[in-house]
Amino acid sequence: MLRFNKLQPTQYVVLGFFLVILIGSFLLFLPFTHMEGAEVSYIDALFTATSAVSVTGLIAIDTAEHFNVLGRTIIALLIQIGGLGVTSVGAAFILMMQKKFGLHHRLLLMEGMNFSSLSGVVRLVKYVLKFTLIVELIGMILSFIVFSQDYPFWSALGISAFHSVAAFNNAGFDILGGLQNLIPYRESVLLNLTTAGLIIIAGFGFVTTIEIYTKRNFKKLSMNTKIVVIMTVTLLIVGTLLLKMTEGFSWMDAFFHSVSARTAGFSTVPIGSFTHAGLLVLSVLMFIGASPGSTGGGIKTTTFFTIIQSIKGIATNTPVTAFKRRIPADSIIKAFSIFTLAIMVITTSTLLILIVEPNLTFIEVFVEVVSAAGTVGLSTGITPDLSVISKLILCVTMFIGRLGPLSIACVWAYQKAAPKFNYPEEQITIG
Repeated sequence: MLRFNKLQPTQYVVLGFFLVILIGSFLLFLPFTHMEGAEVSYIDALFTATSAVSVTGLIAIDTAEHFNVLGRTIIALLIQIGGLGVTSVGAAFILMMQKKFGLHHRLLLMEGMNFSSLSGVVRLVKYVLKFTLIVELIGMILSFIVFSQDYPFWSALGISAFHSVAAFNNAGFDILGGLQNLIPYRESVLLNLTTAGLIIIAGFGFVTTIEIYTKRNFKKLSMNTKIVVIMTVTLLIVGTLLLKMTEGFSWMDAFFHSVSARTAGFSTVPIGSFTHAGLLVLSVLMFIGASPGSTGGGIKTTTFFTIIQSIKGIATNTPVTAFKRRIPADSIIKAFSIFTLAIMVITTSTLLILIVEPNLTFIEVFVEVVSAAGTVGLSTGITPDLSVISKLILCVTMFIGRLGPLSIACVWAYQKAAPKFNYPEEQITIG
């Protein structure tokens, strides 16, 4: 059992997300958050809250048709908390109360926001909060220009604010109704570019964004930031080209879905209409995801890069390097651990749902599970018709995807004391 007075930072973060989901599900289950005449079961309220806090965007019921303004506001707040992290939102309240940060608070912030150092962690949180507010405000204004053409002023303002929060936090929720996502705005260049811009900016990661802004010279960037930039650009280009080849989309459609598949979950074309080749491309992009310290999910760009470089190093019997720097052994081990655990989570969830839902095809379930594990939100349309058990499986998958399988594994690892001795080594045959 966990003892609260002896919890480690990772355990506090996991517990914090879990409690926010429970509180959110309870609020979304209450009738005063529902549209008149709408019925929302607790499992659907729990699924919606989990999807919002994990910034996924998978929906079991239509958000616009089931939740009123208060309900949508709660969902937007859950998305914001999930995107920024429970610890950073808590830090915001502490800052507003003008209280000082102790070492324990700083450790929580470092763990919750994936910072690598305690140095300047409070200053970084202040920057993140200001940066988020400014970017989301710009996104809201640009989105309003589009939505105001089809909706009354206040409705357009509300939709624009919700969309900006969802896009920046890489959560594919929409409140347009009819489970149509952004399909009606497929031809809107401004909304497509605004949404893609919000997704990409947030997907870089806050620390990376700070470094790019302050140094403004690629050669002066750290190895981590260089990897993030190179991998982000590469995946966007490759994803666009592959979707153009497999689906015959316009360049705008191909680019938008290449961006969105990297954990955002918005779509301007029904995902159910994609070919199997296109769904495979989406699945790979969803699996890799965004970058560390961002609002996105997936195994992360740096993890994928490290694995590729490691395989290259093993094949050529050379050190694992990048940009004239050696990648540490512990980073390589962590990368392969995250990759392996992610594969295990996806395989297990897919198998369980296929057992529970024998009428569904493998590709439908696989895409759904990868989307949940990568906290993306893209779906072939099967989510609303899933059984209670399948929805619970996806809830667990989204929760693990948001926090990372390694963080979840560490919750129990902290309970065991490190051994005070070492076993002798013995070689085993690999491959």
